[in-house]
Amino acid sequence: MTTIIVSGALANKPHNGGEAWVRLNWLLGLRQLGFQIYFVEQIDRHACLNAAGEVTSFAESLNLAYFKAVMAQFGLSDVATLLYAEGEETQGLTYPELLDLAAEADALINISGHLVHEPLLRLIRCKVYIDIDPGFTQFWYASGVTGARLAGHDFYFTIGENIGTPLCSIPTSDIAWRHTRQPVVLDEWPICLLSPAEAPLCFTTIASWRGPYGPVEYRGRTYGLKVHEFRKFMALPGQTSGRFELALAIHPTETRDLHLLHQHGWHLVDPQRVAADPYHFRHYVQRSHAEFSVAQGIYVDTASGWFSDRTVRYLASGKPALVQETGFSRHLPVGEGLLSFRTLEEAI
Repeated sequence: MTTIIVSGALANKPHNGGEAWVRLNWLLGLRQLGFQIYFVEQIDRHACLNAAGEVTSFAESLNLAYFKAVMAQFGLSDVATLLYAEGEETQGLTYPELLDLAAEADALINISGHLVHEPLLRLIRCKVYIDIDPGFTQFWYASGVTGARLAGHDFYFTIGENIGTPLCSIPTSDIAWRHTRQPVVLDEWPICLLSPAEAPLCFTTIASWRGPYGPVEYRGRTYGLKVHEFRKFMALPGQTSGRFELALAIHPTETRDLHLLHQHGWHLVDPQRVAADPYHFRHYVQRSHAEFSVAQGIYVDTASGWFSDRTVRYLASGKPALVQETGFSRHLPVGEGLLSFRTLEEAI
């Protein structure tokens, strides 16, 4: 049986159900296809936090507790290992067992290049990089930023389906990017239709106002974030019918934007309350009628063809999606069920 190691940030992003699903769908999907799968994640000392946000020991960290809980929920405990620092501690396989696994594995699916532990990487015969942040990854690499973590892989895939074509302004540098899409295991995302009698029409999404990265500058141009795009569509709820709800991670000091969101009729809920783990995330999506969302400015301005893994979950659940155009309509059928927009008028 072919053995595949999947690596990505799950414990590193505790209480983020959407990020967990990105990794889970690779794991569960490959297992359903008949592969022997293992999940290997590494975490640094400074990333191990307690409930107060303070650095703590590996054993007492909320990261480890979250990792163990999610793996147990999906029957993955026996094939999941969390590697602490340089291998001083592990949850799952012991460090020697992990080295043996790397030597026997047929391939590594390295989401965002998360696994960087050199002793493991040296042993794995085929290493596949999966880019889920098109634009950020390539601009960082072209600028010589080490955080891109691209070196040493055998194959490179991106969900930016226009990268490498004349439509897209993202540099490919010396890498032959191949295209792929965000996987979804349909058994985990059954169609869940709501009648208008069950609840009033409600567009929802789950998002971070600013995201984990700052704006990117490349050759004199600055590429923006989701917040910069959202401001262009602030007036939407007041000009349409239905309820617009955001499970939005936004800092309370963003008082101006919070005021505008409320003023224009957006309803805000705490993503930590409604989507902090995979089950709650799925429940929130499946109790929605439809999705409305904008994209990161960098995805839009470069015509990357990026398409959200979250929107994939809405569509799998039978929910229509109204989402900002990034060039994905060249590859995906739009106009019914999946609707794209570029301007406020188109969104209305």
